Amino acid sequence: MFFPDDFDTPEEPLPRAAGPRLFFRLLGQETVALLLLNVIFLLSCIPVLTIPPAVLALWRVIRRVLTNRGIHAWQHYREAFRQTWKQGYAAFALTGLPLLLAGYGAWFYLRLAETNFLCYLPFLFCSTVFLTALLTSPYLYGLLAAGRPLNRETALLSLKLGLGKPLRAILAAVGWHGALAAAILLLPLSGLWLLMAGISVPCLLAQFLIRTVLERFAPEESDTFC
Repeated sequence: MFFPDDFDTPEEPLPRAAGPRLFFRLLGQETVALLLLNVIFLLSCIPVLTIPPAVLALWRVIRRVLTNRGIHAWQHYREAFRQTWKQGYAAFALTGLPLLLAGYGAWFYLRLAETNFLCYLPFLFCSTVFLTALLTSPYLYGLLAAGRPLNRETALLSLKLGLGKPLRAILAAVGWHGALAAAILLLPLSGLWLLMAGISVPCLLAQFLIRTVLERFAPEESDTFC
């Protein structure tokens, strides 16, 4: 016997995945594409000079995973590289160079400070620049990956977010820079991991960690641009 209430009761929507469950769901949906993207990225970095635009192209394509648009690794990476290569060099100049130079400077002056107390002053300066660049870089690349132009407004916004939301930035930096550094330091044991997913997966993790912060600042995205 059928009861009307059985048909009138609306179905409750399934709870949305969040946190680690959402991350691993995204990872599972695009596993093959992420593996292929990792290899394409490494091949595009062989000339060395192409590393800055390659990094931004990778962030741009990984952004599609977070927005559930799906990726065709070679097609979307090629388009992103071609359309954002100038931004890639500029973003590297704003974040990568300060990280490298300030990191080396901090290490250099810290050694000298053992014999000359005054060397702590340039050490503190280099450390401040390094930390600021470290906190800013995930947000800058995240904003560019979301389609914002690289201009003064975007650069200042990434700086404000880095200083105002440092915890997310630190977690994203550890997920991106830390995982990559660990993979390089552990070579050759980590060789297979680095080749297969040691770059694309940390990039996905870094963007996943800052996604909620960038939601209100990301422009409307369409499938016509990676």
